[in-house]
Amino acid sequence: MHASGVPWDDKSGERLRDWMDIDSETFYDKARIAILPMGYCYPGRAASGDLPPRRECAELWLDRLLAKLPRIELTLLIGQYAQTHFLRGKGHASVTATTRNWRTHAPGIIPLPHPSPRNVAWFMANPWFDDELLPVLRRSVHQLVAA
Repeated sequence: MHASGVPWDDKSGERLRDWMDIDSETFYDKARIAILPMGYCYPGRAASGDLPPRRECAELWLDRLLAKLPRIELTLLIGQYAQTHFLRGKGHASVTATTRNWRTHAPGIIPLPHPSPRNVAWFMANPWFDDELLPVLRRSVHQLVAA
């Protein structure tokens, strides 16, 4: 993804598109889907995964950009940093707890874990995710991209 300059152009993106049940063409159609990172600069590697996004990035541009997107009908909060930023105290103690309580934020917001291959143990430990949340996510996405 860092080499191509295309967001979600990796195994995580493949899993995310599978969760959404859409193909790459639909996923990258700017008229239907907006992809907004928490930061536009790569923060570098940490011991396990990437470093957190730099706080000043979202503070500088995110709210201004969102103001130019008035018809957001569904927001997927992918991972801890997006959940913490957007839920601002309305989340739960962890990504697992916030994602498990997705109904609290639906239908306009659906919190998700990061689809990284590093999270396979999480997916295996939380079968409710596939059984309960993914069917709702897929229906929500299909209703919006088909419109």
